This record gives sequence, C-alpha cells and structure tokens, in this order.
Amino acid sequence: MTALAVPLYRLAHGRSGDKGDCSNISVIAWHDALYPLLVGQVTEDAVARQFALRQPRSVARYLLPRLGAMNFVVEGVLDGGVNDALNLDTHGKSLSYLLLDLMVDVPAPLQAYLKD
Repeated sequence: MTALAVPLYRLAHGRSGDKGDCSNISVIAWHDALYPLLVGQVTEDAVARQFALRQPRSVARYLLPRLGAMNFVVEGVLDGGVNDALNLDTHGKSLSYLLLDLMVDVPAPLQAYLKD
C-alpha cells in the first residue's frame, strides 16, 4: 500500500474563533500516532496556501505536543473583522472547515488511524 492523499479532517478535528481581523484555528489529531505527520505537513506555508483566496497577512503556528494539537493564528482573513467588514458574515468560527480540507499525504502504516 502506498501513501494516500486525504483531507485533513480524516486525521484531525478543528476549532476556530475570531478576534478582530484574525482567525484562531486549532487542529487536534484524532490519534497520537498522527500528530508527527500533521506537524510535518500542516505548516505555516501550507495553511497560507490553503487560505490564499482570503489573502492572509501572516500565519503563525504554535505546537502543543502534549495535547496532540497545534494552533494557528491567521491574520488579515476576516475583511477587517466583524465590526469593520461589509460582508454578511466575517466571523472566523467557520474557517476551521476551510483548513480541514487541506490535503495530507498519509503513509500506509498510518492509514489505519484515519476517520471515515
């Protein structure tokens, strides 16, 4: 069996929120064995590419290995924030779904940990 490209939601779940023009997105591995793979592939650059249409000013990643999680602060993706934007919904609460669509290559030995 070879590596399989799957969306991130098969390896992890996410939570997100907003503060001003920043989205705060946590990614939590479904299993501890998947965490090193996430650290290797769900990088600041990968997240910036995933959010390219929203033109983030910056992406910062904070690793939380004891929790099997990471937190991303994505700046400049909320059209100025809830109070400044003219869009109907500029809350960052749904942006975890955009990140969870990021494709990740999973080697054969780790595929048993994927969620359906």
